[in-house]
Amino acid sequence: MDREDVWRAIDHERRRLVELLEDLSDDEWGHPSLCEGWTVRQVAAHVALQNTTWAAMPRGVLEMIRSGSMNGAIQAVACRHALRPTDQIIAEIRDRIGVWRPLPTVTYLESAIDYLAHPQDIAVPLGRRLEMPTDVAAVAAQRVWTSPRMFHARRRLAGYHLFATDTNWTAGRGSEVTGPIRALLLLLTGRPALMADLSGPGAATLQAPAAGVRP
Repeated sequence: MDREDVWRAIDHERRRLVELLEDLSDDEWGHPSLCEGWTVRQVAAHVALQNTTWAAMPRGVLEMIRSGSMNGAIQAVACRHALRPTDQIIAEIRDRIGVWRPLPTVTYLESAIDYLAHPQDIAVPLGRRLEMPTDVAAVAAQRVWTSPRMFHARRRLAGYHLFATDTNWTAGRGSEVTGPIRALLLLLTGRPALMADLSGPGAATLQAPAAGVRP
């Protein structure tokens, strides 16, 4: 996939996320997400903030200083944004459709990872099935695997050979772990929620990461 293909896929995922959020009940908005310590509402607010990141940057830096960590800053800003009305959060995500500009310091590939993983953070714990387009998921998986600073997948999954059964993607060497790219991408990003969809000798011995997911 080239850059434009990936952006078109991102827009598709933005639309599907909006449709999902519009269908949630109040109880579902308050349900825990796949991200430890984050509710569905807070994850949605985190995604919505991608529309206002430039303006929010100075405040985010202050939060980082106060909390002592970037992760703490991200969560603090998202929790504050989550206090906004539900319709406003959804509208902010909808307004991002057609905006082909990544967040500061990242590329469109990281944007693809966000818009594939975060909807699953919301859908999976709610028992809602949200399919993942296999072609862009393979692109995102490759980016996670080759990145030296995101999720540390290559280190965490050293000794395993990951093999997608529904698209042309494979990585690593060792005990084989096979399954749909959706489950593999979640595993790569520290989300072991779909381990039951994976098989092979490696899947039987792979230990799920103990730490919570970082949005």
